[in-house]
Amino acid sequence: MAVVSVAALGAGLLLCHTLAGSSPDGAAPAAEKPARSVVAPTAGMAFDYQIGGAYPPPAGTEAVARDRGDKPAEGLYNVCYVNAFQAQPDALDWWEHHHPDLLLRDDDGRPVTDEDWDEALLDTSTAAHRAQLAEIVGGWIDGCAAHGFQAVEPDNLDSYERAEGGLSRADNAAFARLLARRAHSAGLAIGQKNTADLTSEHVGIGFDFAVAEECGHYDECGTYAKAYADRVFVIEYSRSDFDKSCSAWGSKLSVVNRDIDVRRAGRKGYVFRSC
Repeated sequence: MAVVSVAALGAGLLLCHTLAGSSPDGAAPAAEKPARSVVAPTAGMAFDYQIGGAYPPPAGTEAVARDRGDKPAEGLYNVCYVNAFQAQPDALDWWEHHHPDLLLRDDDGRPVTDEDWDEALLDTSTAAHRAQLAEIVGGWIDGCAAHGFQAVEPDNLDSYERAEGGLSRADNAAFARLLARRAHSAGLAIGQKNTADLTSEHVGIGFDFAVAEECGHYDECGTYAKAYADRVFVIEYSRSDFDKSCSAWGSKLSVVNRDIDVRRAGRKGYVFRSC
């Protein structure tokens, strides 16, 4: 695994802290790995959200989020998108073949699905399942570090809200703790993705910043800003919510307006605005 180099990012833009690695189940490993430098984003960095496909960042961009399958943007602060709590639609067959027990299932044995995105939920309901999932998702996180990302955003932290009673908030918080330890041991900062009601637990979990979709729409931006000292990337999907967030938070937080499908620049329907 490559050690992330942060020298090119500029000391004036960064907040650094150091954390020691630990094993996926939370126990200290027999031989501690050396601590790695973790770099959190700075409040108010000019930001672009490119998880739907990478493209040259707009002029002045300082930070970008991209899918783990895309390359980081050279010279910028890069956040790696990982779908950590649900299965990508095109990956369901892989999960069914290799780890069918790690999919959350209903009483009839069918995968419980996030119907908005056609994504099966992963089963974080037991410590054993969380440990197995942490090894799989942890490998993706290690890959983010090896490719040169500085941070990771594990998506669908709120999957318990769609779990038909099969998961609890505590289950997902416990899994998030394992992912935070894995990220820190790989030298990556880790962002809380949405789920404002978990900001009160962010210190215990280990989150370093937040990625908040539509926090202006739901009047949640202040909750994230308080928890993370304004280290918040805000994505609004409507012009009215973007204008609202810019007016209230544009001087403190990183706020952008993107189309709901986060299309690449040049594609029909592409939207990008910043405060």
